[in-house]
Amino acid sequence: MEQTITCISCPVGCRMTVQVEEGAFVSVAGNTCKRGETYARQECVAPERMVTAVIPVEGSAMPLSVKTRTPIPKAKIQDCMAALAKVRLTAPVAMGAVVLADVCGTGVDVIATKSVE
Repeated sequence: MEQTITCISCPVGCRMTVQVEEGAFVSVAGNTCKRGETYARQECVAPERMVTAVIPVEGSAMPLSVKTRTPIPKAKIQDCMAALAKVRLTAPVAMGAVVLADVCGTGVDVIATKSVE
């Protein structure tokens, strides 16, 4: 199966043609750097995304911005957001604190991206 994707690894935005057979990466054409090939392999076989969100914090008028420490499988994003909707926090929360460990069994923690007093 052939897919055409746009690389987002650098500002060039190469249009690449990726060949995938039986769920395995075969080849890529159109990339101008090695990062394009790496991105194509990952995106066409097992796409991942960073997740960002905000969570209300009891005792603070400002919500807390959070993100996954590393990308998670794209198929788990909806489950991740549902899990985050159940999180209840109380101020103070320090930047970098783990808000939700091992979100949805991915092995990736959700962390605070700022401090809330």
